[in-house]
Amino acid sequence: MVSCPSMVPLPIFQCTIYELRFTIPRMDAETAYNLALDYLYSFVDYSLKHASELAKADFSLDRMFALMEALGNPQATYPIVHIAGTKGKGSVAALCASALTAAGYRTGLYTSPHLEDYVERIQVDGSPLTHEGLAALVDEVKPAVARIPKLTTFEITTAIGFLAFARQNVDAAVIEVGLGGRLDATNVVTPRVSVITSLSMDHTAVLGDTLARIAGEKAGIIKEAVPVVSAPQKEEALEVLLRVAREKSAPVTLVGRDVTFEAQGASLDGQEFRIQDMEFKIPLLGSYQILNAAVAYAALKQSGLNVSDAALREGFSRVKWPARFEVARREPPVVFDSAHNEDSFARLRETLERHFPSRQVYLILGASEDKNLAGMLRVMKPLIRELIVTRADHPRALDVEKIQSAADALEVPNEAVTPVAAALTRALELSAKDGSIVLSAGSMFVTAEAMTAWKKMSVES
Repeated sequence: MVSCPSMVPLPIFQCTIYELRFTIPRMDAETAYNLALDYLYSFVDYSLKHASELAKADFSLDRMFALMEALGNPQATYPIVHIAGTKGKGSVAALCASALTAAGYRTGLYTSPHLEDYVERIQVDGSPLTHEGLAALVDEVKPAVARIPKLTTFEITTAIGFLAFARQNVDAAVIEVGLGGRLDATNVVTPRVSVITSLSMDHTAVLGDTLARIAGEKAGIIKEAVPVVSAPQKEEALEVLLRVAREKSAPVTLVGRDVTFEAQGASLDGQEFRIQDMEFKIPLLGSYQILNAAVAYAALKQSGLNVSDAALREGFSRVKWPARFEVARREPPVVFDSAHNEDSFARLRETLERHFPSRQVYLILGASEDKNLAGMLRVMKPLIRELIVTRADHPRALDVEKIQSAADALEVPNEAVTPVAAALTRALELSAKDGSIVLSAGSMFVTAEAMTAWKKMSVES
């Protein structure tokens, strides 16, 4: 008989089954930022459209009011300085924001377009929104955006700016109009003061082909009983602004009449001047920046916000606003500017002649298709040693052949060099031989690319 070992009961094992846990890799902040930009640019972006398309655009505030309502109207939670104009509105905005920060206000600043990075458009106390912050806000607004048809890139970006300022608990915000005023996406605010800077002919396909029509569009930011501050204007424009202000019972402060200013001295280190009985100094160059400072001064005085004279002085002295006669190198001079119409080129020439008398320029020039190219070149012709024609990486950029044709008609020496970085290199090579000024102007987009290339060269050297 075969015997088998006795059966041994198997041990009973006890175990706890834990929930399976694993970490999904968090999206890289830069990837999230680039996806956010892709989302924003997936909408209609009129800044990238040709002038003929702009003229047919469906500009309306209905979409913007609906979007802000869906987001809880964050723009109504802090006092606002609202600024429109053809030239100087960005500088006035920067001056106002800098003074408010100096006064102790946590200050939002919304401007457009950006130079090098999209988040430059939305700043708090001089610091742009972080890439991660923009991506998070894009995700936050997506459900509201999905419910409102035909929103544009600029409308969504403006809404994000208003929301960002509310999320960051600003005490005040300075808002620059994008285009025009009456139907601009920023015109859903009821500000403490409406500001209109210098008016001239620009964006005529959209705003109108007379100064009076352009003034009518800019005057669209004037609100019932809200104070208005205006830079000195040509009579044709001023009549329109004053009429609209009367209709809205909005008191008007006219700089040059009600607020006086006087230049005292200037060097490449900045400008000294008086506004009323106060002395100021700013790092921004060009006599027109003194006017812009006077407009900013008047705007803050009329806003009802508590900004002392000391804060005005401190804020103005610390203001930063790139690509506005920005001297990146003194010898041989390298200057970056944002002049892009005939009037601003006249001011640019005046500033060049003041700070660099008897010096000629290698002008790196690109332009958008809707600009008065002949007018700009005619103003600058006496200073141009050679025109370096180029083209920004932008859909509205004018072909180099058209710019060269305009230059040839005016007998301005020129050559075409693309891309912009190569044009800068060529201008620097020529300048190294004779000491002439290297100047980038004509298009904010060209100057932005030139500045990026210059910074890269500086790092590499």
